[in-house]
Formats: sequence, structure tokens, C-alpha cells
Amino acid sequence: MGSVSPEKPHIVLVPYPAQGHDIPALCDSTTKNCLAPFRELLVRLNDPSSGVPPVTGVITDGVMSFAHDAAQELGIVDVMLWTASACGFVAYLHYRELVARGFTPLRDMSDITNEYLDAPIDWIPGLKNMRLKDIPSFIRTTDPNDIMLNFFIHETSRASMPSAIILNTFDDLEGSALDSLSKVLPPLYTIGPLCLLSRLVPTSSPLASIGSSLWKEEDHFINWLDEKETGSVVLVNFGSITTMTNDNLMEFAWGLANSMANFLWVIRPDLVKGETSLLPQEFLSMTKGRGLLASWCNQEVVLTHRSIGGFLTHCGWNSTVESISGGVPTLCWPFFAEQQTNCRYLCTEWAMGMEIDNDVKREEVERIIRELMEGDKGKEMRRRAFEWKETAHKATEEGGVSFINFEKVVKEVLLPKKYK
Repeated sequence: MGSVSPEKPHIVLVPYPAQGHDIPALCDSTTKNCLAPFRELLVRLNDPSSGVPPVTGVITDGVMSFAHDAAQELGIVDVMLWTASACGFVAYLHYRELVARGFTPLRDMSDITNEYLDAPIDWIPGLKNMRLKDIPSFIRTTDPNDIMLNFFIHETSRASMPSAIILNTFDDLEGSALDSLSKVLPPLYTIGPLCLLSRLVPTSSPLASIGSSLWKEEDHFINWLDEKETGSVVLVNFGSITTMTNDNLMEFAWGLANSMANFLWVIRPDLVKGETSLLPQEFLSMTKGRGLLASWCNQEVVLTHRSIGGFLTHCGWNSTVESISGGVPTLCWPFFAEQQTNCRYLCTEWAMGMEIDNDVKREEVERIIRELMEGDKGKEMRRRAFEWKETAHKATEEGGVSFINFEKVVKEVLLPKKYK
């Protein structure tokens, strides 16, 4: 780094700690322990003797508000990158009010399975057709001191700190939520979908080789997809950290098998809690030729393949925007956090999804796959998904709203004055 010219704009990435299964402890620890070392890092980088360009701007994840404290103490521009949905952001901002109104903590854990979570939540500005079960899942606790509930109350209460907020979404997709956010937060810059905007990076650029996968990708399935008819394959992928029970795995497996649909199923080694993800030989024999298993894949590439006709997903935001960008309708099995909110929007506001009950049953999986691939509702979902794809591509092409917003946030917020 010492050879880098201090006159040239430069970027340094500070990685978040590697993922683990104890997410609450990680969140609690970053809140309590990260400010001092991060401030020290900035001071050392900005020391004239460091031999590296000075830090003139900090872009930080939406749940790392300590970085805003450090940047502002040192007079450095700070920008938040909110990596989840805008509708999820709105919901998190109202956690404190949900507590005040008595919706959470729950009375007891029976509220998870009775009709309590079906209560309508119609008073949050910018959110439509919401039930309590569609609010990010950290409200599903009986403990008023729950780490994750209070972590998001704390972090979102500080969301007004940064100079600006960048979101991986586009205006037409989440207009109402964005309008609500704009009334209470710093200037918003929607620059998504980032998976489409990044395609404008020249292939000759070193940036073109940067990926974001947390697992080693396989690509042997591409030839298999090439052999399948257009729109005939269901991609099944539950993301990087979602886990399930072995019973869940078996219900999904036999639902897929009985649907008679072609499928590409991504099964991580740690998908099943505390067990190896093993499928019975009978399942493998029944699905031979129309089912293919992989440990990981480049999901963005797969979702743009002509053979993909549906996506069974956990509704993480990256997966959601990649399905929208690829014009692929979704079957939704949300796991945690704002995935519940994303699921609700996919199924109602954007009309390109169908939800699978949390207590998954093979009969429901079979029925919903058949409806997607063969039924009238599936046809309508594909039509809506294609419309959203067109809108997303328009937003990120040169001259589109997201493209313009990206240029604005760089030139108006992040670039030091001497470069403007």
C-alpha cells in the first residue's frame, strides 16, 4: 500500500468478522467493542507517515453505527450502505413503537403458533398490507432484553447520523417505503439492483473479478441447464446461513420429487442443523435426470439462465433482487430477519411470489411448484416478474435513476472537494 499515490482516489475495504452461528453475540460485541479499534485504524491511516492516501470517506454497513461515531470525531464524511430492503428498513425503524404498543415482547411462545402473529399492522407509514408476522422476525421473543430486538432498536435509532444513505433498491420497486424513509433520514441514494449496476464495470477492470460469495462455487451444472427446456427448471437455494431441520429437508425433497418438475437444488454442507444434509437413495433414484444437486453456485448467473422458470428461496435481499433482475418468480420460505417482510412484498405488492408455510409439508411444496410451473397463477407471476425485470434494467442502464444516483453519491458526497 505504501506505493499508492496519495493524490489518487483510493478505496480500502475493512471486512466484517466472518459469519458464524452466534450472530447475536457478534452483534452485541461489535456494538460494545469496535469503536476504539476502528477509530485507531482511521487515525493510523491518516497519519502522514503511513504512506497511504488519507481516508476522506467511510462507507459502513447499516448496523455498524460505531463507524459513524469514529468518522465524525475525525471530520471524515460517513455514508451508510443499507444492504437489505427499504421496506425492511421501515419496519426496523418502528421496533421501538411496536414495543410501546405491546406487540412485542410476546406474552409466551404460544403466540408463535396461534393467530397472534396474524394481527394487522396498518399504522406504519410506507408499509402496505402488513401483519405482525411480516415484521422482521426479531420481534418474536418473550424476552424484553433480547439481544437482537434491542440491537436493531439501538442501530436504527442512530440511522440519522450519516451524511447520506445508499440503498440496494430502485425507486419504482419500493417507492412508498422510500418516501417514508426520506421524511426521517438523511438524503437517500437508491443505486440498485447492484447486481445489474455492476455489469457496467468494464471486463478489463480489476473490479470485474471481485465476487461476494461466501462459499466455493461450482459450475458443472451449466451444461445440464443448457439441455433443459426454457423455463422448465426450479432453482432451490436457501442462501448462505439459513438452516433447517432434517424433517424440513425431507419435506422439501419429497415435495420436489412428487412435483415432477426439473430442479437444481443447492444444498450447503451445513444446511441441516447439527447434521449432514443426506438425501435418501430412493429420492435420488426418483429424480435422476430431472434433479441436480450442488453445494453452491453463482446464483446470479443461474437466475439469468433461460431454463430457470422459478426460484424456491429464503427471501434474503440479495436473492430477492437477483430474482427480480432475472425476471424469475419466487416460492418463498423466509427464515429470519427482514426475509419475512421481503416475502410479503414479493407475494402481495410485487405479485411475483407464493409463500410456503413455515411448518413445511411435502404436499404443499408439490402443489405450489405445480401451480408455479403449470398453473394460471404461475403464468401471471411470470408476467409480473418480467415487468419488474424490465423496470430494474431500465433503472440501472446509463441515464437510469439508479445509475444517476450512483454518480451523484460519488461526486456530491464521497469525493473530496479537490476532485469535484
